[in-house]
Amino acid sequence: MPLEKKIRELQEKRDKVLLGGGEQAIEKQKALGKRTARERIMALLDHNTFSEYDLFVEHDARDFDMDKKSLPSDGVVIGTGTIYGAPIAVYAQDFTVAGGSLGLMHSRKITKIMDHALKMKIPLIGINDSGGARIQEGVNSLAGYGEIFFRNTISSGVIPQISVILGPCAGGAVYSPALTDFVFVVDNISKMFITGPEVIKTVLGEEISMEDLGGARVHSEITGNAHFFAATEEECFEQIKRLITFIPWNNSRKARSFEPGEPDPQYNIDKIVPDNPTLPYDVRDVIRAIIDRSDFFEIMEHYAKNMVIGFGRMGGRTTGFVANQPLEMAGVLDVDSSDKAARFIRYCDSFNIPIISLVDLPGYLPGVDQEHAGVIRHGAKVLYAYSEATVPKLTVILRKAYGGGYIAMGSRHLRADFVFAWPTAEIAVMGPEGAANIIFRKEIMSSDDPDGMRKQKVEEYKAKFANPYVAASRGYIDAVIVPGETRRLLLHGIEISENKDVVMPNKKHGLPPF
Repeated sequence: MPLEKKIRELQEKRDKVLLGGGEQAIEKQKALGKRTARERIMALLDHNTFSEYDLFVEHDARDFDMDKKSLPSDGVVIGTGTIYGAPIAVYAQDFTVAGGSLGLMHSRKITKIMDHALKMKIPLIGINDSGGARIQEGVNSLAGYGEIFFRNTISSGVIPQISVILGPCAGGAVYSPALTDFVFVVDNISKMFITGPEVIKTVLGEEISMEDLGGARVHSEITGNAHFFAATEEECFEQIKRLITFIPWNNSRKARSFEPGEPDPQYNIDKIVPDNPTLPYDVRDVIRAIIDRSDFFEIMEHYAKNMVIGFGRMGGRTTGFVANQPLEMAGVLDVDSSDKAARFIRYCDSFNIPIISLVDLPGYLPGVDQEHAGVIRHGAKVLYAYSEATVPKLTVILRKAYGGGYIAMGSRHLRADFVFAWPTAEIAVMGPEGAANIIFRKEIMSSDDPDGMRKQKVEEYKAKFANPYVAASRGYIDAVIVPGETRRLLLHGIEISENKDVVMPNKKHGLPPF
């Protein structure tokens, strides 16, 4: 057969497979505001860089008349390409083919690209759009999920793993995204749940919509399963591209450096924090006042808002920020914010990203609900994460740092490398009012003017303890600084910590308070 004929035959086969589930299925997909699997990959990767593998893979199921059905590419597209020049491994489930359901060969394609990503030490992006396990293939589908979960776990902390939910992600399928580093969702498109509305209605007799059960807003605001929320697929892809610029290809590298730039002068660090310690402010403005070009990339913006986490750059280097947010619940640590901070700290530590902590909190949130929700166990995750982290750790105490909150938020006692405090810092076992009521109880109660005596003792306690100088006198703080010195000292700390080396005790692994 002449070469030209073979080439034509190949192109015909390609064209047929590239149609996926056919024109009618593609039209239905687009009517829902969704791109096809290959369109999504093309929109995400640099132009003309995608190389697809296993185009002609087909399922080999025989039961339930499956041997009579052709499923092009078995409902999943895999390959490699680049984002801003960074190499990327990617897979995208094709909902136009059998609803993107996962069978044995489908799962083998995914695990093949996962193995490739780990071997080549490059980031992996998975685009999920699937009705779940392919029931006709029985236990083979379950085996496929298990193989994926195992690889997610082995790759964790070695290469970045990103999950994009662009359709349903149901049943066992949701556990792969849960095992990855970052999960992206899109409003009115993304759906994640273990059991669907029909099952809930059958078992519990409750009516609930799919959106209310596991839509994008639910997982961005309530469950914390999603790290980034977008209004459209296009916005979602731009978020992913931006994330890629902040993180390294793998755990043996550091993130790409960029040309440093001064913060935007509109963020005047001397005027952000109010003189009155009871007034709130947006800690993100403090972050923007010290990072390059005031370019802050917040993570989990809509979940546990009393804690702010995200990436910025200091002197061109990617830096992770963990900050209490006085605008929300006075910035207290609770169950959800502790989980949020601890996970991010561990990510930064895994991928050689320095951590800057900005502290302003009255401590851990008290109350029966928090105690019963396990605030002890969840709060301990922050202690564990900071203590275990060996990347450069720098802390600035802006205002309140009371009790366990002072210790937990990157204190010297958890081996922070540099700890600075503003003159407005209040470092104590508890707030002045509570402390005065306990320490001076007898004097207050026996006074002819208890309210006046209480105020006097509160001021006495503030003058003696609620300031940064007691901690500084013990060497727990390296320097008390004016706000305008913050960026310079942090830049210096990161620079001289560039080659930090910590030797930890030899062990298989620790046991975090999961």
